[in-house]
Amino acid sequence: MSFDGITLEGVRAGDALPELSVEVSPTTVVLGALASRDWRPMHHDKDFAQNRNGTKHVFVNTPHNAAYFERYITDWTGPRGRLGRIRFRMKDSVFPDDTMVFHGEVTDVRKDDAGCGWVDLALRLTVGDKTTTECTASVAVPVGEDDNPWARRGDDWQP
Repeated sequence: MSFDGITLEGVRAGDALPELSVEVSPTTVVLGALASRDWRPMHHDKDFAQNRNGTKHVFVNTPHNAAYFERYITDWTGPRGRLGRIRFRMKDSVFPDDTMVFHGEVTDVRKDDAGCGWVDLALRLTVGDKTTTECTASVAVPVGEDDNPWARRGDDWQP
């Protein structure tokens, strides 16, 4: 079986993650809300969103936003990347016909006391020139090709 993904030794603070662009459609917004069981009408009913919320259209909900950041991180790490912590702050909404662009930078690379490799990230989501969400995350990555953070349990897993 071949190794697919990054290892701790191949990452340095200051490294930039490749950008990810995602076109948003009304269907994208609605499916994200449905997947997270968010039945609030501002995420699927354009008239409600405009007339009751004063927004220009339906908009991406919080869990859907989080899922896109998780995808962005694990697309970069490969299948052995295991998210430990994520924190984000939504500053503006994302609407249909927007193009979401995810940006990221490695802020720290370290091993914990159990030998687990960690990469800390500063991430942001932009639409045009506007930052809509800022995010920080810590993701466990293999320290070598024979390591798998998903196999860690108990005291060996300390996010």
